Amino acid sequence: MVAKPPDVVLLGSEWPDRALLRAQLIEEGWDVVAIDAWPMPRLYRRPGMRPCAMVIDLRGLPEPRAVLDEVRVVLPPDPVLVLMALGSMSEDEVRRQGFRVVHRPATVGDVVAAVSTILRTNKRQQDRTDTR
Repeated sequence: MVAKPPDVVLLGSEWPDRALLRAQLIEEGWDVVAIDAWPMPRLYRRPGMRPCAMVIDLRGLPEPRAVLDEVRVVLPPDPVLVLMALGSMSEDEVRRQGFRVVHRPATVGDVVAAVSTILRTNKRQQDRTDTR
C-alpha cells in the first residue's frame, strides 16, 4: 500500500478545539492529521507527502512566530489558514507572511468552509497542471 499525503494537517494545542474541527473536516470528506505541537511529523514534511492545506490555531500555541516561520519552509503560505488568538500575533504580521486568516470568534463551520475553499482551489490547479 502506498501512503498518500493528508488533505489537511491541523495544528492546535487545545485538544477539544482540535478534535471538534478534525471531526467536522472528516465529516466533509477530507483526510485530516491532527497534531498538538510543532514540528509536524517528519513523514508529512517530505516531498510527495506534504499536506494540501494546513490549519494553525494560535490559541495556546507556544512561540507562534517561530512556528509560522518554520511552516513557510515546509509549505508555501497560501494553503495555510491561521486561526487568530488574542495576545499571540497581530493580523497584519500574519498576513504580511502571506497566510490566510480567520478571526475569532469563528464557528467550526467558518473554518471548515475556508479550508474547503483552499482544498478545492488546489484541486482545480492540480487538475489543470495534470492535463497539460
